[in-house]
Amino acid sequence: MNCLIVAAGQGTRLREKGESKPLIPVKGVPLIERVINNARRGGVQSFHVVSGYRGERLRAELDAFAAREGVSITHIVNEDWERPNGVSVYKAKEYLNGPFLLTMCDHLVQPDIIRDVLAAPREPDTVTLCVDHNLNSPLNDPEDVTRVRCANGRIQLVGKVIRDYNAIDTGVFLCTPVMFDALEESFARGDESISGAMNVLAEWGKARSFDIKDRLWVDIDDPAAFRKGEQLIDQGLL
Repeated sequence: MNCLIVAAGQGTRLREKGESKPLIPVKGVPLIERVINNARRGGVQSFHVVSGYRGERLRAELDAFAAREGVSITHIVNEDWERPNGVSVYKAKEYLNGPFLLTMCDHLVQPDIIRDVLAAPREPDTVTLCVDHNLNSPLNDPEDVTRVRCANGRIQLVGKVIRDYNAIDTGVFLCTPVMFDALEESFARGDESISGAMNVLAEWGKARSFDIKDRLWVDIDDPAAFRKGEQLIDQGLL
């Protein structure tokens, strides 16, 4: 299984920790290395990383990591890194023509989440989003999460300001190439985000949800979340 990691943005809310967000050490290990290692433990064999902001340094560090660990990493450059995250995903269209896992460079998830979604039954031409139904988890920032409304394993709506939501977007997707078709349609509507593509897929009846149940994850996007991630690592949970 291939894994696409979006690592193109600035990560301004963690600037105090370092200039390149993917390379910020978390308990001594660069954040993106933790993301890759967790995915490897979940069953991923090869990686495609989309870089942008300070991309030259990130690519050099990843090349050294790949050589040291024997990991396959393909670089994809997004020169339009200031645009929304869907643009970074779309840059991978020519590289991925089969199923692939999609995740973010700042989302630490327990490997069992990845292992379980990869082992679940798959429908052709769909995209499955791993969702967290534990809305009151102290690991989530209710002011910052992407909200999801789903029912019977199907996603109905994704967005930041949904009122009647029942799940949270974990940033982990099991994709097929239909994701690129949905991104094109979402771009045409003026929305260049991954969430926009998921809403297109929901309209097409091709967006699925996967309940992570009691599995843990954290979005390391600000100092408070950074501390939560460190605590989970200290406890041996991530």
